[in-house]
Amino acid sequence: MLRRIGISTLSALALALFSSTAMGQTSLTAKANTLQPPSSLGSVESESDRLRDGLVGPVRRVRTEVARLSNQSGKMVEGKHAILEIVSYDIKGHKIENQYFPIAGANLTGKEVYKYDDKGNINEMTLVNDDGSLVSREVYKYEFDFAGNWNRMTTSLAVIEGGKVAFEPTEITYRAIMYYLDEKMMRMAQPNAEPAKPTTPPAANTATNGNTGPKEAKVETKPPADNSPSANKTSASLPASTITLDKLKSDASNPVLNAQPNSGVHAPLVKLDSEPPPPRPARSILKSVSGGVLNGTAISLPLPIYPETAKRLGTSGIVSVEVVVDETGKVISARASTGPAALRDTAVQAALRARFSPTKLSGQPVKVTGSINYNFAMNR
Repeated sequence: MLRRIGISTLSALALALFSSTAMGQTSLTAKANTLQPPSSLGSVESESDRLRDGLVGPVRRVRTEVARLSNQSGKMVEGKHAILEIVSYDIKGHKIENQYFPIAGANLTGKEVYKYDDKGNINEMTLVNDDGSLVSREVYKYEFDFAGNWNRMTTSLAVIEGGKVAFEPTEITYRAIMYYLDEKMMRMAQPNAEPAKPTTPPAANTATNGNTGPKEAKVETKPPADNSPSANKTSASLPASTITLDKLKSDASNPVLNAQPNSGVHAPLVKLDSEPPPPRPARSILKSVSGGVLNGTAISLPLPIYPETAKRLGTSGIVSVEVVVDETGKVISARASTGPAALRDTAVQAALRARFSPTKLSGQPVKVTGSINYNFAMNR
């Protein structure tokens, strides 16, 4: 009986110890998981609005301006800068601000066909009629900042000069790009801020101390040039110059070709500060695609409120609102162009609430410009 009681007591103690250990491991595991950064951060960033817009690095804000070019006395002169777009992103790359300012006369009528360079930027746009006939052609050239984003784009129009095709610059687009500050951007923006690395490897010091054995002689690095007599004496005794390239290739057991990390030779190492950057995504199209009248393509087109004052005065008619639809189908800009003045404000408010399906060109989401027409009738 006593033996059974002893066995039961030991079993209970063992079970309590095992439970305590398991609870401790569970607590430590949970704490470790809490301290680790979320593994989904990379996937979130890889699908962020910033990367979809073709931007590289931790971009915070992009301000885009356009300046028309004119020919004055044989010289191209820039006109006044006009703001085209202001876009802001949070630190994870999500778009938090998107202001678009349409420029009068900037929209062309026709089908736009784009070509891209190896970096995903548009380098040519051809405008054609519905029957496929050519209307005009533009080419684009880019300049890039230190991070790899373009900050200047020159638009040139194809013209015929002297019986040959030439390209005349018509406008310049500037992008002022602001970045969040991190370690990588600090190194890129201030490459000289890091302390200078020593240029003379440790192995070179053994040669100047008189150790001119075959092991040190076969180090591939060269010490800095020194014209002192002692240095000339040491360099003359190095037998490395007698080894030819053919001999190195034929001798597979040569110590230079098979040097191990734990050998006595301390060759300089090249250390990468970060992983190679991922392939750049295709750049989003800067210019908007003309869509004409958009009433029939809307997935949500709220009706405007008919003002009571306009009803009492018998004001009616059609109000045309010029809109800009972003890549997600949201109206980001609306301006009434024609129609009775008393009905324009309510038409603009209704247009800003309209929603459209995202438009893609060559697989890339694009902005669409067009108009929404509202018919204000008294019997409505």
